[in-house]
Amino acid sequence: MLKKIRLEMARNPKFPEGSRNHGYEIVAPLTADGHIDVAAWPQEKARCTVRRFWQGQDDESGAIERKGNRWVFSYEPGEEDDEPVFRLGDHVFKPGEYISITEHSGEQFTFLVAAVH
Repeated sequence: MLKKIRLEMARNPKFPEGSRNHGYEIVAPLTADGHIDVAAWPQEKARCTVRRFWQGQDDESGAIERKGNRWVFSYEPGEEDDEPVFRLGDHVFKPGEYISITEHSGEQFTFLVAAVH
C-alpha cells in the first residue's frame, strides 16, 4: 500500500533543534511493519515520488529510484542530482525512526520520520 512519509531534519550541529522546514515528503509502498515493500515496488514505482522542501530554496520534485541495491532520490535524468538514501530498504518508516540522506552537496544529514499517512 502506498504511504506518504514526512521526513524532517533531525538535530545536528547545523540545526541544533532540528528543523521542520528542511526535509522530504515521499510516497512509497510500505509493508505492514513499515519497510519499503520491495515486492510491490515494480508495479508502483511510477507513483513513487519525492518532494524536497528546504527553507530559502525552491521545492524540488522527483522520483525514488532503485539502482541495483542502492536507492536514490532523483530530480532530473542522469545521476548528477541523485541523493543516495543510506540503506533505504532496511529502514522502518514509523514516526520517531531516523534515516540518513546524502544531499546534493555531498553532505549527509539524518532525518526524523515525522509522519506516515
